[in-house]
Amino acid sequence: MDSAGEIAFARSSPDGMGRLSREQYPDVLTSLLSGVADDVEDVLICGMAGARQGWIEAPYLDAPADLDRLAQGAVTPDMPGPLNPRILPGVCLRDVGAEDVMRGEETQLLGLSSLIPGFSGLAVMPGTHSKWALLSGTRLERFSSAMTGEVFELLRTHSVLRHSLGEDRERGFEAGLDQGLERPERLTATLFKVRAGSLLSGRSAAWCAGFLSGLLIGAEIGGQRDWIGETEIPLVGSVGLCGLYQVAFARLGARTRIIDATDATLAGLTAARQA
Repeated sequence: MDSAGEIAFARSSPDGMGRLSREQYPDVLTSLLSGVADDVEDVLICGMAGARQGWIEAPYLDAPADLDRLAQGAVTPDMPGPLNPRILPGVCLRDVGAEDVMRGEETQLLGLSSLIPGFSGLAVMPGTHSKWALLSGTRLERFSSAMTGEVFELLRTHSVLRHSLGEDRERGFEAGLDQGLERPERLTATLFKVRAGSLLSGRSAAWCAGFLSGLLIGAEIGGQRDWIGETEIPLVGSVGLCGLYQVAFARLGARTRIIDATDATLAGLTAARQA
């Protein structure tokens, strides 16, 4: 990114914490910057590179946390050559019985404060481990994680429900959504309806996949509806997944706005560096 925060060039790679040993990170970064390293003045990193199993652990900031101070908590891993990368910390909640952690989302939340100046309220970040965060400007007051995306993938690939699920999602999404929103406490009892419905009522694999997705998203939102206030809720993530959450929140009369996860991340990195 240039000094104005605009993208100068972009590279991507499938290599991340799940594929790399600690010793491999410098070579991956060097490879990604091949041909342009001489033009790079600073390297700022967020996300799982700072995890305990990543490149080097960046200790968590404690919530409530001032996100505009992320860069002050950055750590510098060993890196041969002229590059001097810094890895931003995550944020944790240490309250007994409500312990929680995030890495990467804190940078997106800082970016959200740049994309929606003055925002305060609830932000929801759908994903593998969805985050619900209460913000007061750039101050993260508290947050909660929901393993909705990971549970969907585990059920789709490793449970008995896999025999009833397809890749596409059809009308079943709204049927599952209604049940999840209305009775989130019955989630485990409702899950098997996916299998039974395909066996006894001729539900298609696509219908069942949609039902499961809607049920899980509905249960996540229905179980935390006490977090929902009157203000518009930013949904930070992939546009497609956020669209499903938008349908769910609309069922409860909540107003939402989709913010692309990449836009939020880049805005957050820019804000952290400027701070």
